[in-house]
Amino acid sequence: MATRPAHTAAMEARSVEAIPIGKEWQYEPKWDGFRCLLARDGDAVAMFSKSGQDLARYFPEVVAAARTLREQSFVLDGELVVQVGRHFSFDDLLQRIHPAASRVKKLSMETPALFLAFDLLKKGKTSLAAETLTKRRPQLEDFAARHFPGAPLFRLSPASPKLRDAQRWLASAGGGSDGVIAKRLDLPYQAGNRDGMQKIKRYRSADCVIGGFRYGENVQAGRKIIGSVLLGLYDAEGLLHHVGFSSGIKAKDKPALTDKLEAIKQDRSFTGNAPGGPSRWSTKRSSEWQPVKPKHVVEVSYDHFTGGRFRHGTSILKWRPDKRPAQCTLEQVKQKVARKLISSIASAVQA
Repeated sequence: MATRPAHTAAMEARSVEAIPIGKEWQYEPKWDGFRCLLARDGDAVAMFSKSGQDLARYFPEVVAAARTLREQSFVLDGELVVQVGRHFSFDDLLQRIHPAASRVKKLSMETPALFLAFDLLKKGKTSLAAETLTKRRPQLEDFAARHFPGAPLFRLSPASPKLRDAQRWLASAGGGSDGVIAKRLDLPYQAGNRDGMQKIKRYRSADCVIGGFRYGENVQAGRKIIGSVLLGLYDAEGLLHHVGFSSGIKAKDKPALTDKLEAIKQDRSFTGNAPGGPSRWSTKRSSEWQPVKPKHVVEVSYDHFTGGRFRHGTSILKWRPDKRPAQCTLEQVKQKVARKLISSIASAVQA
């Protein structure tokens, strides 16, 4: 029986504000998928997330595709994505993590994942992790040229030493990419640390209605203080949907904001999707919230909008007393996202 390949710690990325410049940097699109280290040793194939979790059981089609490659032993670093049309859908990718084996099998056929390879750490009996990226990247490109044409679920992720390519990828982020990755060409693979890789995300803004709030854990002067606000957008039928939250509120502003929102508490605010509703996004904590009259509008900064909501927490940029709540619509956010789709990048990794 083949031994399961050992897990290798993934190289981490340090978040920075701007694209680093210099001949020591290589640039790549930052894909919005599941980071995956894929190792094969004979018939044994292992797939690990960045945190070391087993991904192989959720993506049997990728495991099967890895076994078809002519190279019997290798370790690839890459990203798992699901392609819908000409773009990558994180929402469809997230659906692939399911406890039922029958559902996993069904989705593996309906929405097969792609593996976008951006590093090669082992080939045959030779470990490449101690080599610099300058040497690893050409070997990855050679590996992809020899093996990927016969394995349609494997693609080579693009890379470039040119700053203008990085700037173009950052400007067009969306639809499967959320920014740019910069890697040091002169360093070996930095397993488990952030010294060799930086990430730069593209942020956008949207106007949203405050539909409720959650109290924080701290108590000030004997009273509970707001910890985060819940954001809403209207659909074409006029229903207000919960689309995310913002918790980046300055401590000095929280008491006044608590007074402001407690004054407009009511029994219901979201008339469409609401926190705590029947959604895979729901958690126990998401039901502990207070509805308010949807009268205040804020402009928030966000990085991703998918599946009808903001993927991550947002930051409040400013209050918008000049804007009516009814003007805050799902359509206006979707149009912004659509204008930034990365069909050109998705096409670059097509077979």
